[in-house]
Amino acid sequence: MDPLLKGAVIRSGDDPAAMADAVVRLRAGRLVAIPTETVYGLAAPTFDAGAVARIYEFKGRPSDNPLIAHVADFAMARSLVAVWPEEATRLAERCWPGPLTLVLPKAGHVPDIATGDRDSIGIRMPAHRVGLELLRRFGAPLSAPSANRSGSISPTEARHVRADFIDRDLVILDGGPCQVGLESTVLDLRPVLDGGTPVVLRPGAVSAARIAEILGLAPGSVETPTIETQHDAPGTRSSHYAPSTPVRRCRIDEAGGEAVAVIVIGTTRRDTASRPDARWRLELPDDPELAGGLLYAALHAADLCGAERIDLVGPPSDMRWQALEDRITRAATPREP
Repeated sequence: MDPLLKGAVIRSGDDPAAMADAVVRLRAGRLVAIPTETVYGLAAPTFDAGAVARIYEFKGRPSDNPLIAHVADFAMARSLVAVWPEEATRLAERCWPGPLTLVLPKAGHVPDIATGDRDSIGIRMPAHRVGLELLRRFGAPLSAPSANRSGSISPTEARHVRADFIDRDLVILDGGPCQVGLESTVLDLRPVLDGGTPVVLRPGAVSAARIAEILGLAPGSVETPTIETQHDAPGTRSSHYAPSTPVRRCRIDEAGGEAVAVIVIGTTRRDTASRPDARWRLELPDDPELAGGLLYAALHAADLCGAERIDLVGPPSDMRWQALEDRITRAATPREP
């Protein structure tokens, strides 16, 4: 085994030597940060309880917060579950690789620590060439929550990961900026085993309407709980994805100030004017997919600009913005002391 690193290092995900070293590290129970299309993940072998425990320790993550297992193919996915319904096949065939996590009863041989001591497990196949190649070469599932300190802004670039874990034994495979930029939709398929309809536990790029269409269900039949009623899924605590700098939700005409960073989402200067004296300002596109891909990078930048507060002007009230609205609401919720 190579000596432990003196700090986190970034290596190109397109470097064959870096990929080979990452596989060796995983087999030795050490962690690797990997790119996906959603966010960078902090990966360990799902079946290695000791390595999975290191994820919780690195992140400072509560032990009851479940992890998502990443797979390279359907066979790998089925190895993790006790039951694989036909609905799972239909969704996976249409949405994998991609930002959809399916929650099903876990197989008995899956370590409890990999699922937050739950009897279910979330599974997805990432749509990123580097993440998928590592999974194929390793040959087994990798549990990989977002590669950041628990509750803080999710990383969408390799440098974001290094900033959080600069003093830790970690190799970060650089795959460039994440294209989707928001965590996956988490869909609970367990209700279908009893004749019910699935439930969205966390909104993401794959909408409830899209899920209903794929499964041949009536529009609006796939439930999406509110933030107050979400549970049993990663990233659904009331305060999450939050910068160190306090965040305030406000109207565009209220945003700004000499010591304030301003992020405007889905609104342009044509709509109304904000105060011109902001320390730092960024307007995200009036498009949910484009804005979602840029949100976390914008929050990282605002957090580093020396502002005393971040004013965040939210998107229009529209179901197309549901996933992004979920993330910014959590980002603006004060952390518990």
